[in-house]
Amino acid sequence: MSKRYLVVGGVAGGASAAARLRRLSEEDQIIVFEKGPHVSFSNCCLPYYLGGTVKRAEDLVLMTPEKFASQYNIDARVNHEVIEIDREKKEVEVKNHITGETYRESYDKLILSPGARAIVPPIPGIEKANVFTVRNVVDIERLHKAIEDINPSRISVVGGGFIGIEVAENLVDAGHKVSLIEALPQVLSQFDYDMVQILHKELMDQGVDLHVDDRVAAFDTNEVILDSGTKITSEIVVLSIGVTPENELAKKAGLEVAKNGCIHVDHNYMTNDPDIYAVGDAIEVYNPIMRGYTNLALAGPAQRQARAVASHIHNQPVTYHGFIGSSVVKVFNYNAAATGLNERSAIQLGINCESVKIVPKDKVGLMPDAEELHFKLVFEKPTGRLIGAQAIGRGNVDKRIDVVASAITARETVEFLKDVELCYAPPFGSAKDVVNMAGYVASNILNKVFKHVPIEKIRGLVEEGAFIMDVREKHEWDAGHIIGARHIPLSEYRKRLDEIPRDKPVYIHCRSGQRSYNAVRALQHLGYTEVYNVSGGYIDLCFNEYFNDKMRGRKPIVTKYDFT
Repeated sequence: MSKRYLVVGGVAGGASAAARLRRLSEEDQIIVFEKGPHVSFSNCCLPYYLGGTVKRAEDLVLMTPEKFASQYNIDARVNHEVIEIDREKKEVEVKNHITGETYRESYDKLILSPGARAIVPPIPGIEKANVFTVRNVVDIERLHKAIEDINPSRISVVGGGFIGIEVAENLVDAGHKVSLIEALPQVLSQFDYDMVQILHKELMDQGVDLHVDDRVAAFDTNEVILDSGTKITSEIVVLSIGVTPENELAKKAGLEVAKNGCIHVDHNYMTNDPDIYAVGDAIEVYNPIMRGYTNLALAGPAQRQARAVASHIHNQPVTYHGFIGSSVVKVFNYNAAATGLNERSAIQLGINCESVKIVPKDKVGLMPDAEELHFKLVFEKPTGRLIGAQAIGRGNVDKRIDVVASAITARETVEFLKDVELCYAPPFGSAKDVVNMAGYVASNILNKVFKHVPIEKIRGLVEEGAFIMDVREKHEWDAGHIIGARHIPLSEYRKRLDEIPRDKPVYIHCRSGQRSYNAVRALQHLGYTEVYNVSGGYIDLCFNEYFNDKMRGRKPIVTKYDFT
C-alpha cells in the first residue's frame, strides 16, 4: 500500500530526503513544500555569484519543480509555506503565496527541513542602512542588483564566518572596496587564534579593511559606526553574523526544541512525534568529542541526515556516529580546513589536551609549486585520542583534514597517524606526509621524548630575556631574526657548545621546526635537560606577530618579517 510523505523545505536536507524516498519506492506520493521561489539551490555557491565565478543567478538553481516531477515523480511546490501542523489529524496547513489561498494535506510521515534564517539584530539606525543578508537566490540577486544600481564606494560585511569571508573575497574579486567587521577577536572561530593570523594577514594583503574585536554599535545613512568609535562610510552593508534555527513551526506543533533553539531529534532524526522527522540546519546533533549536543549548519551533514531519515522510514538500519564538524574555506590565495575541536574549545570544555604545530611543505620541496602547510593537531592527554586538527596553506589542505576527520570518527589516537598509509608522488605530497609528521611529533610530545613551546609564548620569552637559539643558516638570519636571539647554526652548534647555557632553559627555533627538533634531540643526548623546540619556527612566529603588530602599533620582536 502506498504512503504519503510530506517534506517541509526544499534545499539540501529536504530535497535529498525526497529524492532518497523516491529511490526506495516508486509507489509512494512525495510532496515537497518550499516557501521561496526556488527548490534545491546551491546555498554554498551563493557568494560566488558576486565575484563572477558563477555567471548567472539561475545557475545556482540545481533543480526545478518540473525536473523533480519528470525525473523523480516528486511534487515540488515552490512559494508554498507550511504554516501549521495538526499532529492529531496528521495534516499540515499550507499557504500558497502566489494565490493567497490556504489548504490542508495529510501525511503518513512528515519531514521538516526548514533550515535557518539570518540573524538581523535591532541595531540602532538599521532602518537607515541598505542592509542585505545572504541565505538564498533571492537574497543574492537583490544584493547583486543593489551593487550594480548604487555602485558603492565601499561595502561593509559584518561577520567573519564562512559567508562573511566568502562574500568579502568575491566582492574584492569584483573590484569593490570592502570592510570586514567581526565582533570577536578573530575571523573563522573554528580555528585557533594562532592559526587564524595567517588569514588575517591575507585579508589585509588583499586590501580588505579588517576590523576585529569591534562590533557594530549603530548605523547611519551610508555609515557604519563601531563600538571603538570608528566610522566607516559604506553605502551597502551585508549582515552575516550568524543564523538561528527556523523552529516556529515545530514549536507551534508542540515538538521538543532544545535550549539553543534547535529541534531535538533522536539518533534516527525522529522528533518526539514518531511520525515527524527533522534534518538540516534546524536540528541539534550529537558531537562525540564534546559528548553533548550542538547545532551544525553544514550541507554535508544535512544530506547524510536526509538519507538516514528516508532509510529509517523504510525500515532500513541507520548508524549514527554523530558529527564532529569538518569544514574548509577559501580565503583568497589560502585554503583553510578544520575538523573536530580546536584547542580553545577543548580547554573550555575541560578536556585535558595538548597540541602540536608543524609547518612542512605540502609536497616534495623540489616541486616548483611546493608550499608551506601550517598544520595543528589537538589530542587528549594521557590517551592520545585525536580531538581536532587545522590546516592552512596555499595548497591541498582538505585531504589532510579529511584523513584526521576519518581517524577521529574511528576513535583513533596520534599513534594511528604515524602509520596511516597515504598516497605519495612528488607532485602530490611527501613520502612522510604532513599527517604522518604530525603523528610523529604528537607521539613524541605525548611520550615526553622532548619538550616544546607554542609560538604565542615567544613574545613573553623575548621580553623576559630568555635564551633563544636560532639554528638557521646565515642568509636566513640576515633575512630576519628574533631580536635578542643567539645565532648558532645547526651546522656549527657542536663546535659552540660553550655558548649554550646548561643552567637555564634554551628555546631553539629554525624556519619551520624540523632542524630545531634535531638540535633539541642532540643537546638532550649531550646532557641538556631544559631544551625546548619552538613549534612552527620563524615563519609561524612572523605570521603570529604580524597582524597584531600592525593593528596595535606595537613594537615587533623580529628585525624583519620573513614569509618567503
